[in-house]
Amino acid sequence: MIKVLRNLKQSCISVIIIVFLLIIQAACDLTLPDYTSKIINVGIQNGGIEDVSPQVIRKSTIDDLLVFSDNDEIILSSYEQITKESVGEKQYKKLKKQYPALQNETLYKIKKLTNEENEKLNLSIAKPLMIISYLNNEQIAMQIKEQILLNIPEEQKQQIANIELIDIIKQMPEDKLKPMFEKINEQLENMEDSILEQAAIQQVKQEYKAMGVNTDNLQNTYIIVSGLKMLGISLIIMVSAISIMLLSARVGARLALTLRQKVFKKVLSFSNKEFREYSTASLITRSTNDIQQIQNLIGMLFRVIVYAPIIGIGGFLRVLRQSDNSMAWIIGVAILAILFVIGTLFIIAMPKFKSLQKLIDKVNLVAREILTGIPVIRAFNTEQKEENRFDGANKELTKTDLFVTRAMSFMMPSLMLIMNCISLLIVWVGAHGVDNGTMQVGNMMAFIQYTMQIVMSFLMISMMSIILPRASVSANRINEVLNTEEFIKQSQNPKTLNPDKKGLVEFKNVGFKYPDSDEEVLSDITFTAKPGETTAIIGSTGSGKSTVVNLIPRFYDITSGDLLIDGINIKDISNNDLRKIVGFVPQKGVLFSGTIESNIKYGNPKLSDEKMIEAAQIAQAEEFIEAKPLKYKEPIAQGGSNVSGGQKQRLSIARAIAIDPEILVFDDSFSALDFKTDSILRAELSKKTKDKTVIIVAQRINTILNADQIIVLEDGKMVGKGTHEQLLKTNETYRQIALSQLSEEELDIKGGNNHE
Repeated sequence: MIKVLRNLKQSCISVIIIVFLLIIQAACDLTLPDYTSKIINVGIQNGGIEDVSPQVIRKSTIDDLLVFSDNDEIILSSYEQITKESVGEKQYKKLKKQYPALQNETLYKIKKLTNEENEKLNLSIAKPLMIISYLNNEQIAMQIKEQILLNIPEEQKQQIANIELIDIIKQMPEDKLKPMFEKINEQLENMEDSILEQAAIQQVKQEYKAMGVNTDNLQNTYIIVSGLKMLGISLIIMVSAISIMLLSARVGARLALTLRQKVFKKVLSFSNKEFREYSTASLITRSTNDIQQIQNLIGMLFRVIVYAPIIGIGGFLRVLRQSDNSMAWIIGVAILAILFVIGTLFIIAMPKFKSLQKLIDKVNLVAREILTGIPVIRAFNTEQKEENRFDGANKELTKTDLFVTRAMSFMMPSLMLIMNCISLLIVWVGAHGVDNGTMQVGNMMAFIQYTMQIVMSFLMISMMSIILPRASVSANRINEVLNTEEFIKQSQNPKTLNPDKKGLVEFKNVGFKYPDSDEEVLSDITFTAKPGETTAIIGSTGSGKSTVVNLIPRFYDITSGDLLIDGINIKDISNNDLRKIVGFVPQKGVLFSGTIESNIKYGNPKLSDEKMIEAAQIAQAEEFIEAKPLKYKEPIAQGGSNVSGGQKQRLSIARAIAIDPEILVFDDSFSALDFKTDSILRAELSKKTKDKTVIIVAQRINTILNADQIIVLEDGKMVGKGTHEQLLKTNETYRQIALSQLSEEELDIKGGNNHE
C-alpha cells in the first residue's frame, strides 16, 4: 500500500492544503462544545456574567466586601476608580451610559489582570460576595439582626433597629463577629466550588442591577454573540469540509490516472511470458476495479488519517482539562467496546476480502471467454453448459461478497448502540454530579459532545476497516504488475543498426524453450534471410514455424545461439528501433476500433493518403474498401467484428506494408485469402519488396512455390532448406506436405514450369 501511495507526490501541494484544512476543521470542531457549555453555564445560568469578579463595582460594595474578606490587598489592588482622568473623557461617557449609577456614586472598574491574578481575585471575592448575598436575604438578615439585638442594652436597641444589617456589622468588634458567622463560614467551606461560584455571580448580577445595568440585555447579548461565533465556526467547518472533499476527489482521481498509466505502460512492455502469467481478464481487473478501490480509499484516507486522530486525541485532552474530569473513564469504556467490535469483524472478514478480487478476476475471465467463443458455443449447442459455468463463478463471487457485506453490516448498528449507551451513561453519571453540585449542566453537555466526537473518530476509523482491506489487496495486486521483472530486458547500451546490411536476418544455431518449459521447442535453427529475397517456412502443425518468426520482432528471447539483424545481435538493439524495421502480420488479423484509414495508418499516422491507397492496392483491399459507403473513412468496430476474416487479414497486411519496413514477416497471413487473391497479392508484393527481406510462414504449397529459399521444420528442427524444386527431390518431409495438397502431376507441372 505504501508503494502505491508514494505516487501521491505528484499531488503534494493539494495534500498539504488538505492536511492544513483538516487541522483547521478539527480545531473548529473541538471549539464548538466549549461554546455550548458557556451558553448554558454563563449565558443561561449566570445571566451572561462570565466572572465572579465584577467588571465594575460600587465603592460601597467594595467596603462591604472588605468586611468579610481575608485578602483585602488583592481586592483593592485589582480595581481602580472611574474618573475622566483615569479612563479618558470618551470612555467615561461610554461607561456613564452603560452604568447610570456613575452619575451619583463612585464606581471602580477592574484593571487588566493576568489569568493568574484574575484567578486569585475570583477566589478572594467569591466568599465575601456569598456572605453579602446571605445578608441581603430578608429572612436571614432578620434572624442575624435579632441575634445581635439580644446581646446589646435595651436603650441601644431603638437606635439601631432601623439601621441596615451590613452597617451594624461594620460597627461591631471583630471578636463578636467571628462567632456570629462561624456557622455561615462552615456552610461555605463545605459548599462545592461550582455552587459557590454560581451564588456569587448571582450577587454580581444584583450589583449590576443596582448600578442601572439592564441584565436582560447583558444575558441576551452574550447568548447572541456566542451563537454568532458558533455560526461563524460552523461556516468555517463547512467551507473546509467542502474544500477537503473536492481536493481529495481530485487527488484520488490523479492517483488513479497515474496508476492506470503506469500499469498500462508496464503491460505494454510485457513479453508473451508475462502474458502467460497474467490472464487478460486479470490485467483488465487490475487496471480498472483494483485502481478504483485505491481511488475510493483516497476519498476517505485524509479525513481518517489526519482528522480522526486530531479529533480523538484533542477531544480526550479537552475532557481532561475540564475542572471536573471524573467521567473520563466512560471514554475508556467506549473505546474498548469499539475496538472489540472492529477487531472481531476485521478478523472474520479479512480472509474473504483477500479472495474477493480473485473471484472478480474469475468472473471476468469466464465472461470474456464465453463472449469471445459465442459462435462455437452456438454451433455445439452448449449455451446451457456455459450459462451454468458462469452462474457458478457468479454465485461464488456473490456468496463471498454477501458474507463480507453482512459481516460489515453489523458494524454500524453495533457502534451506534455503543454510542447511544455511552450517551445514557454520561447523562446518568452527569445528572448525579449536577445534583451533588460537582458538575454544571453545561459541562455535562460539553462532555457528551466531546465523547461523541471521540467515538465518531473511532467510527471513521472503523469505516476504513471496510475499505482498507480490499484496497490493500488491490494495492498488492497493482504492485505485482508494476514489480514484475521483465523477461525480455532491453540493452542498457543499445547499438545502432548497420545501414550497409539493411534487412539482413541471420539465425545461427538458434534454440528456444518457453520460460515454464524444460524442453526446447526449437533447436539448431540456422539460415539467413537476405534483402531482396523471399524466405518461406513450412512444416506440419506444431513444428515451430510461428515460434521462429516470433523471435524476429523479439516477442520471445532466444535461449541459445545467435539471432542477428543487420549484423547486430538482436539483444543489443533497442526494441523500439527493432520494431521500426520489422513489419509483422500475425496469424490472426487484429484490427482496432476506428476507421479503415486509422487502421492502415496505425504504424505511421503521418502517412500520406497516396501511400495509404498504394498499401491497400498491394494488399488487394482496395476493391472492398471502394465498395464501402464511406470508403477509407468507413468505421471499424472493436476487433474488426464488422468485416470478414479475409478483409481483416488484407487490412492487416496493408498496415504492415504502409510503414515501409526493411523486413516483412507474414505469419501464415494468407490462409484466410482465396487462391486468386493470394496469387495476385504475392505478385504485387514482389514488386514492392524487391529490396526488402520477406519471410513467409505458410501452410499452402502454392503460397511458397516461388520463394528464394524454403525452410522445412519438423518437431522444432530444420530438416530441409532449398528451393521448391530442390526440396521436392531431396526432402521427404517437404514432399509429403506437397503431396497432401497437390497431385504428382500438378507438382511436376509446377516444378517443371518453375525450372524453366
